[in-house]
Amino acid sequence: MKQFTIISLFLFMASTAQEHYNLIVGTYTNACFSEGIYVYDFNLQTLEYQLKSHTDKVMNPSYFTLDSEKEHLYSVNENGNESTLSAFRYDPQTGLLNLMNKVDSKGADPCYIINDDKNVISANYTGGTISVFPKKPDGSLADAVQVIEHKGSGPNEKRQEASHLHMVYFSPDHQYVFANDLGSDKIYIYHYHANGGTQTLLLKDEINLKKGSGPRHLVFSPKGNFVYVLQELDGTLSVLEWKKNQLHLIQETTVAPNLFNGINGAADIHMSQDGKFLYVTNRGDANTISVFKVSGNGTLNMIQQISTQGSAPRNFTLSPDDAYVLVANQNTNNIVIYSRNTKNGTLTDTGKRIDLCQPVCLVFDKVE
Repeated sequence: MKQFTIISLFLFMASTAQEHYNLIVGTYTNACFSEGIYVYDFNLQTLEYQLKSHTDKVMNPSYFTLDSEKEHLYSVNENGNESTLSAFRYDPQTGLLNLMNKVDSKGADPCYIINDDKNVISANYTGGTISVFPKKPDGSLADAVQVIEHKGSGPNEKRQEASHLHMVYFSPDHQYVFANDLGSDKIYIYHYHANGGTQTLLLKDEINLKKGSGPRHLVFSPKGNFVYVLQELDGTLSVLEWKKNQLHLIQETTVAPNLFNGINGAADIHMSQDGKFLYVTNRGDANTISVFKVSGNGTLNMIQQISTQGSAPRNFTLSPDDAYVLVANQNTNNIVIYSRNTKNGTLTDTGKRIDLCQPVCLVFDKVE
């Protein structure tokens, strides 16, 4: 009887153990009331959430990145020619973000940011530049040591009148940085030298994509042998093989709905941890999230396309256990939570929502 009681107690404790994560959300602050970056305590078992902290009047932190030690957070501050990057000290337990310093982004409207132990790198959309910022010993940002200005245009006169860098992304082996240029329909591949100073990024290659497509975001497969590139302007989704440090196009498909005559605004792309399913959002008149099954040779087949239950689905994220997908609907001021079937990849609306002004960037962080 005593053994049974102990086992029962253990099972009860296991069933009631809670998986708590910080859900960190970046927002736009110029369309409704927002303080900038919000940190929620998020329970993966119950989907309950509670606000832990937020920044104080931070301008448009629409994209951010955590360092590997989870001690610092680096955000963009989109503000035209007055744009900056911010460095924060981050406490996972309390969720507090304390501003350390700001630096000039060296390019208008930074929209994507990455970091490693040495550097922070930003893609500056309106400025058409990539900027490299060394980290100081305390984790704050030094001024930019390298600024790469891009030139180019595309056939879409309203959106491709000039170069518009929309993403920078480390290759899995950390030897290269990929950069998507929406304005010129190109992917730039740079050799990455962490201690290179003014020569941190050295151009290796330029990859031309479909004219007028507007490459926005990309993601590598878990094994690093395929790259999936989402094009904002026409909803094209390209599959490229990454072999011997070269990219080769093997498939082009689309995220646009069938018989669709509206405006596309393809936004974000992520893959399940097992590499079997790919997820893509499309804004504009579509406001959908699409699910693609990934074949053994890397090619894609759409298996589901559903409404995001809101307008302008910007960034989204899979939960750390891959059981949920959270979509940030920028224009309807909410985050919609979908359950994910881990076997067939499909999504189901849970009915759960997080209401927040103009959410645009979502990151989970485990609270140890």
